[in-house]
Amino acid sequence: MPALHIRHATLDDEDALGLLDRATWSTLHAVAPRPQPPYEPFFDDRFGPRDHLVAELDGALVGYIRLGFPTPLAANRHVRQIQGLAVAERARGLGVGRALLRAVGDEARRQGARRLTLRVLGHNTPARKLYESEGFVVEGVLPEEFLLDGAYVDDVFMGRSL
Repeated sequence: MPALHIRHATLDDEDALGLLDRATWSTLHAVAPRPQPPYEPFFDDRFGPRDHLVAELDGALVGYIRLGFPTPLAANRHVRQIQGLAVAERARGLGVGRALLRAVGDEARRQGARRLTLRVLGHNTPARKLYESEGFVVEGVLPEEFLLDGAYVDDVFMGRSL
């Protein structure tokens, strides 16, 4: 198996992350329309390199995970939320997503968080199984929250203690 390395993103990763994000876009996990040219920058005022961990296999960027705050409120600064996760098709099944989840848990703890949460579409069975295997539990469901490709899809809230 190729060597897997997880690290914080840098500004130099922006183009590769944008390409990965567009290549992995799917209604299995995305509620926004498919990106079209001209493409928005990957990093913006809300999320920069410091908010992303990236995965490299033999030096090639093959995944990322985004960590943020669920709200701007001081009352829940002890919670971090996974707000994006992508793994290149060629790297799926190699443990990249699991490694990113574990690394982001460590990063959230380092930042002083007590809880880690995420939202996942109800029909995204592979992601839900991965999250459950890493200790996340369903904490709430918004039934039929999104209409994607003509089907109503639940928005599932999951979380775990750190």
